[in-house]
Amino acid sequence: MMIREMTHNECIAMIAGQRLARLACAGNGVPYVVPVCYAYSGNRLYAFTMPGRKLDMLRANPRACLLVDALETKRRWKSVVVDAVFHELPDTDELHHERLKAWSLLAEDFDWWEPGALKPRQQPTMAVSPHVFFELEIVTVSGREATGGADAP
Repeated sequence: MMIREMTHNECIAMIAGQRLARLACAGNGVPYVVPVCYAYSGNRLYAFTMPGRKLDMLRANPRACLLVDALETKRRWKSVVVDAVFHELPDTDELHHERLKAWSLLAEDFDWWEPGALKPRQQPTMAVSPHVFFELEIVTVSGREATGGADAP
């Protein structure tokens, strides 16, 4: 098996070609990692969530990290790490265009809202949904790819 560094363009192509990542954030010195569906455009990843631990942590510490990976076999895989900065997209006139862009890009997948909206326990019914759109501004990307070699049985 050979492992090589991916180029910046290869990393971006992989990010653009995927829709699921693991988002890492931290609050009070405690790390937290969750899956998140995203849409890529330009230098941004757009996502959606409901109020909870992840959102509280991102609001308190906007630095985040994402892992986007693709596993073909144990010896053939790609992994990209994205360092990013969280920006909430509240429903305001100023951010209306950016929020609409996030919704439009995310809506290209029919079930885009499920990971951000479904919770492990029943939530109270509300008159207004507290959903939150946000973007992750890409600061740096790095990636590795493993190729070749036969997988052991």
